[in-house]
Amino acid sequence: MSEQPQGYGKQTFEEGMRALEGIVSRLEGGNLPLEESLAAFEQGVAVLRALHEQLGEVERRVEVLLRDADGVLRTRDGSDLTR
Repeated sequence: MSEQPQGYGKQTFEEGMRALEGIVSRLEGGNLPLEESLAAFEQGVAVLRALHEQLGEVERRVEVLLRDADGVLRTRDGSDLTR
């Protein structure tokens, strides 16, 4: 498992979270040899970066949706979003 699977950026956010949770669980188990632990850690970092990129894109899309007619960004707390 020393090879990093391709296409982490193409997974849904939820799939990426499940993959990251699995990696963390394997690392926390403490039963991996050093090299496998390092490979799993590298995979985790790759997944985390892809997830962070996805969150950034969602944040940019939300900001566009929240801009008013004058182009001014109006932010709200989460309680305004529930109905």
